[in-house]
Amino acid sequence: MSIADYPFAPLGGAEDRAMAIREQLREAIIDRRLAPGTKLGEAEVGALFDVSRTVVRSALQMLSFEGLVRSERNRGSFVANPSPEEARQVFDSRRLIEPALAAAAIERIRPTDVARFRELLAEEDRLMGERGTSVRRAEIRASGDFHLELARLAGNAVLERFMEELVARSSLVIALYGRTGASSCGHADHGSILAALEKRDAALAASLLVHHIDHIEADLDLRPAGGLGLREALASD
Repeated sequence: MSIADYPFAPLGGAEDRAMAIREQLREAIIDRRLAPGTKLGEAEVGALFDVSRTVVRSALQMLSFEGLVRSERNRGSFVANPSPEEARQVFDSRRLIEPALAAAAIERIRPTDVARFRELLAEEDRLMGERGTSVRRAEIRASGDFHLELARLAGNAVLERFMEELVARSSLVIALYGRTGASSCGHADHGSILAALEKRDAALAASLLVHHIDHIEADLDLRPAGGLGLREALASD
């Protein structure tokens, strides 16, 4: 399917159009409405948003910097198609960063923050009881929002931005390599992590987060494609 198959909201004004296009394309990639490998032609994107190719090129460069789009000389831009090794690096990065975010968040957490986390868990609960592709995408997004809320609470704007990139890349990896098609970001895990945050137990929260990220990665099929030789492939049983 091409990008033309996906509806995008019209832009309001000329100012910051590149950023607006970047945001809408990014949302479509994270929500898995744009699959890995989808071509993002400058002319086609420009026609959809009624902007020049120069504006589109700027938006695609932003997404390329985030690792969500890859550009190939003489071929154009495509939704990124991360390799198994790149996928592993995404989750390795999360294992390094998220325990530190939890420790920082524990120093700042307040009852209003706990209430916000509980709202996110309730939304996950609601979505898990429904069916359909769009609902599944929403569930994956709600699951990612839990981790983004943790990053926000930690109070480090640089790491929060980095986590936005990592969560987005994780969604792309799950779209490409996920075995079940589910978010794999266990709802029960989130509840346990929140309980550790409420207790202000940084060591427990860190341990639960690492286990949780292991759980996500375990649902991915990152084995080399491999294959049989011609003789083996055609041999009778």
